[in-house]
Amino acid sequence: MRAGQHNPLICRLLVPPLCLGALVLAGSCGLTESRVALLWTDRPEIALYASYFNSSQDEYTVEVRYLESPSGELSAQLSSQLSALTSSAQRPDIVAASWLKSASIMSLFSPMDGMMQQGNIAAEAFYPRLLAQGRLEEKQYLLPVSFNLPALIFARDQGELLSSAFIISLEEIQELGGAYNRETRGAWSQMGFSPVWDQEFLYIIAALFDSAFREASPLAWDAPAIEEAVSYTRDWISAINKSVEAGDDFVFKYFYEPVEKLTISGRILFSYKQSADFFTLTEEERGSLGFRWIAGPGTIPISEGITYLGICKYGQAPGAAAAFVQWFFQEDTQRQFLESGKQYRINENTFGIAGGFSALKTVTERIFPQYYPGLLGHMPPEEYLSPPAILPGNWTVLKERIVLPYLYERIHDGAETASLDRRLAEWIRLNRD
Repeated sequence: MRAGQHNPLICRLLVPPLCLGALVLAGSCGLTESRVALLWTDRPEIALYASYFNSSQDEYTVEVRYLESPSGELSAQLSSQLSALTSSAQRPDIVAASWLKSASIMSLFSPMDGMMQQGNIAAEAFYPRLLAQGRLEEKQYLLPVSFNLPALIFARDQGELLSSAFIISLEEIQELGGAYNRETRGAWSQMGFSPVWDQEFLYIIAALFDSAFREASPLAWDAPAIEEAVSYTRDWISAINKSVEAGDDFVFKYFYEPVEKLTISGRILFSYKQSADFFTLTEEERGSLGFRWIAGPGTIPISEGITYLGICKYGQAPGAAAAFVQWFFQEDTQRQFLESGKQYRINENTFGIAGGFSALKTVTERIFPQYYPGLLGHMPPEEYLSPPAILPGNWTVLKERIVLPYLYERIHDGAETASLDRRLAEWIRLNRD
């Protein structure tokens, strides 16, 4: 799309033109700079937002390239001494993606402190702990875009059993789950909850025990905390559901339907969903369900893969990049994203802003409930939101192939399984270039 063109699907969604002449990105102005910015992303929704920006003014254009792993591409370019970044016409001006927070990748971005000091973007508008993770050596290289939270869902008529309108603890899940269990002829016919129904839930338990998975060479963790989490989970299952095998038998008999349907029918009391998955269930299903954020003492663990945005040092369109970023992080702009999602039924397939809650506090706390009424009275307390540590760019692979299978097998087999160190070393050996 060229500057000035209007996408017919969104031609009615126009935002007031920016005072583009006043936008300055320090040290990047040039008479020959391009007015077309290239944006890399792993969030398909960003392409739609770029089309809105292009329709809102005729000074700049943002073109979007979708990549499975923008962070991986950036890492590859770093390993080749930036040759691709400094010579290719396809180098990005903006990147909006997950896994950008390592120090090496941050070095490819321009600090945005000047833009924020001029008042074009307000630091206080963001959730502070999310904003802090985009800082390196006292400079703001990345701005948070969106995030997700772990939720436990239940049939709406069971909500009165819960002690809080916002959160639910592991201890309360155990207590209510155990009281819900029903046995018929020596086997469970109704079960409250089991931690092994979803391997992601096992990881949440480990996170709440401060397992502290973090970027190293390539990964580090707190081994005693993981042992404590494993022991806690095994004791939970033994005390509440008799054994892992009894829970597996229940799954074999009844888990031929999605967990949300089993929850609504009453076969189970609780099931796990990430916020993005819960809020893209059908309206009928969400109307039959309630939810609480899974929490530890004073903490709700934000899901990994938080989307961040940065302006690249070596881009060819710094003015266009600055214009887009300043436009994007405005409350009115994101309100129109949500309004468009409702109007065109985009929110049936994608949640919120770029697939999650907005990192802008007022958007999430005041505007989201207007489009997701189920959030009314259930917004997560700001002080509880705890982002994960900085994780390696290939974390999703490490988690899926090493961490989650390890936790699952430790719960099933106790100590009779290969250690996490050994699994990681073997994976590295097999995946060397």
